[in-house]
Amino acid sequence: MLEKIISGGQTGAERAALDFAIEFDISHGGWISKDREAEDGVLPEKYQLREMPPGSYPKHSERNVVDADGTLILSHGKLSGRSSLSAKIAEKHHRPWLHINFAKTNGFEAARAINTWITENEIETLNIAGLRASKDPKIYDATYKALAAAFHLASVMTSMDRTDELWRKPKTVDEAVDILISKLTLKDKVRIARMSPEEASALPMSLGDYIWVKFGLKNGNDELLESCSQMAKTAEFHRESAIDVIAEAVWKKLRKTHALRPI
Repeated sequence: MLEKIISGGQTGAERAALDFAIEFDISHGGWISKDREAEDGVLPEKYQLREMPPGSYPKHSERNVVDADGTLILSHGKLSGRSSLSAKIAEKHHRPWLHINFAKTNGFEAARAINTWITENEIETLNIAGLRASKDPKIYDATYKALAAAFHLASVMTSMDRTDELWRKPKTVDEAVDILISKLTLKDKVRIARMSPEEASALPMSLGDYIWVKFGLKNGNDELLESCSQMAKTAEFHRESAIDVIAEAVWKKLRKTHALRPI
């Protein structure tokens, strides 16, 4: 499970990673060059990065790769400059790394890839690198949104795993929605309520296994299936489509009840 995010504090992807960590109450840190120099001036003290001693080796980019369990590199297009260097350093030190190219991957696909990669590599401390703002003005927003969506996925799955109550098999979409919401923490309810439509499209992936298996859709529960079909209002309705119907209903209900709640 992700416990800490580190970066070099540069504008763009690295700064977005730190802002995301602060906003979502995730521990953050990392190494930065002497005097906390960044493209936009001195890095503010709210970012808890440590300065590298003058003349020290390795430099802060390499130190961040070494101190992390894995490095995530984000860009619009092919890797270049320091971003490419981070990948080479990760390979040199036999650390897992993942490149997300937003020119070829949308926000949902990026979130899914990030979440899967973090889980498979059991990453607790994540180093994030990428292009600076002057090289890629859109990389800050893309990075922040992708990390937030990935965090939503991981958080929801963790909340659902945490329960050991006996699942009853709902007969209607409304019953299914109430059961799922009852198993989420307040923080997760608010986060789901604040998801954009694109981010909410990831919910079927995180809730899917629970809906499919524990609600009995895998081998039956025709009453719930019929309720989903009626809500979908489509002539051709597949059993697997029930997951999308229920997940969307969860999001819509939380948008009404928790969108304005403080976290």
